[in-house]
Amino acid sequence: MTDAPDRTPEHILVGVAWPYASGPRHLGHAAGAYVPPDIFARYHRMAGNKVLMVSGSDMHGTPITVAADKRGMTARELAEENHANIADSFRRLGLNYDNYTTTLTPTHYRVTQDFFTTLLEKGYLFEATQTAMYDPQAKRFLPDRYVEGTCPHCGYEDARGDQCDNCGRTLDPIDLLTPRSKITGATPETRETSHFFLDLPQFQEPLAAWVDEASVNWRPAVTGFVRGWLNEGLRARAITRDLDWGVPIPLEGYDDKRIYVWFDAVIGYLSASIEWAEKRGEPDAWKAWWSLDGQGNPPGRAYYFIGKDNVPFHAIIWPAMLMGYGGLALPYDVPANEFLTLDGLKLSSSRMYTARLPFLPEALELFDADALRFFLTINAPESRDTDFSWDEFQRRNNDELVATYGNAVHRLLSFLQSRYGGVVPTPGDLSEADRAMLAQIDTAFSEVAAKVEKVHLRDGLRGVMDLASHLNRYLDEAAPWKSIKTDPERAATSMWTALQAISALRVLSAPFLPFSAETLHGYLADEGSVHALPWEPRELPAGRQLPVPAPLFRKLDDDELAGLLDRLKPIVVETGEPT
Repeated sequence: MTDAPDRTPEHILVGVAWPYASGPRHLGHAAGAYVPPDIFARYHRMAGNKVLMVSGSDMHGTPITVAADKRGMTARELAEENHANIADSFRRLGLNYDNYTTTLTPTHYRVTQDFFTTLLEKGYLFEATQTAMYDPQAKRFLPDRYVEGTCPHCGYEDARGDQCDNCGRTLDPIDLLTPRSKITGATPETRETSHFFLDLPQFQEPLAAWVDEASVNWRPAVTGFVRGWLNEGLRARAITRDLDWGVPIPLEGYDDKRIYVWFDAVIGYLSASIEWAEKRGEPDAWKAWWSLDGQGNPPGRAYYFIGKDNVPFHAIIWPAMLMGYGGLALPYDVPANEFLTLDGLKLSSSRMYTARLPFLPEALELFDADALRFFLTINAPESRDTDFSWDEFQRRNNDELVATYGNAVHRLLSFLQSRYGGVVPTPGDLSEADRAMLAQIDTAFSEVAAKVEKVHLRDGLRGVMDLASHLNRYLDEAAPWKSIKTDPERAATSMWTALQAISALRVLSAPFLPFSAETLHGYLADEGSVHALPWEPRELPAGRQLPVPAPLFRKLDDDELAGLLDRLKPIVVETGEPT
């Protein structure tokens, strides 16, 4: 085994999509936007980089006020209740944020209003009258997502007022054919109202030039989507709405309007970073991840983990806002995932097709967090939509996580207890097979690192499992439970070699499977936390006394899985969640 090469630490900003505080998140959200950045951030921390991972709950918008009215609560009460539940689910899923906050904090309001004022002063915002949709029965203007109808481009009958989920085109509510109110079902009226607009056409050429350079790091689907938008020509976009719940406009005379959620939510990446620094008592610490140097160079790399329906906001609109504000780093990569589907239908918390797919609180009651993380990663929708199947979940859990990884660990550590008293044996001369096994460890560290660096997390996890497979084959051939009877030194050497692979697996798996990696770290009688270890092979020394192990993972037989799924009830949710 060789040591990892020294390298200068980098500043890595990990921005995670802000979940809308309308209700619990489901497994589709976790697969697309929440588990991937946690894996990425955990790896980079172990690799010695300086990581800042931020996000929070998006607490504003009409959907929350409508839901709150139905429950007899204030919008703040409902949003804070949902935020607490979301944050708890994320904690139980093992998501390790540096700051998980909300859009209700004084810091977020201050930073958002400063962004608004700065863009206005620089001439990137303008006020204009627009035609908006008004529900005559509800007696209120409708946010874009509360108008539905037929897409004028593809004919999809359930398109929303800001975007068609079928063809992906962005829309204006007045573009929809046969529009209807999501609140009452009434046909909306068009009324004139005055709003502030982000003048995106001013950024057409700067954005095109930036995309030409930056997109070499992007997934092809993201690049294609962004170029399609730019080729159509950017249009000004309203950033305020006729609402009473949201960030106030920092100007006199606009008390009945608020800054729109899509505008203030992306600013949340910056405000959450500033809030993190304030909490540390180092109010300028955030600048190490955000502020450009004197030559206009970024301080590190900024990654934004989202679903593909959020690409326009993170790869076009947010970069334009950052350009307009000035002095702040643009995204390095926007690794948007495709959708996790069920029976070919997109999983959605606002149109719940997932009648027997649990939300995160339920899923974490039924299954171990690492089992969920394993399946959502090994089956991740990185390059195409991926269909969810309980049969596939069971197969991968039992045949791969349990039988390949868990079995190698448990049979080795159990044999160590029964024949060596739990003490790591002293090796003799290494054979060619022993050296090949140790070389495979070095290969795994470099190959998994390369995959994760490129945000190919599914392939990274496969690299971890490949090492577990190599270990199983090595054990089958070395068979120390046989050679201990005829050649104790050979058996001891095989055991020591195999234990080095186990030691490597707890490090390699830590970003992907944080709970079981920590458990295995304890089984190896090591100090501290596995997540504080560097990304490199860690020798398990001869003579160390190891504790009695238990299986790392739980096998799910047919009857047990059926019993767990019987506890799920069909769920239908209508939240009107905005992009």
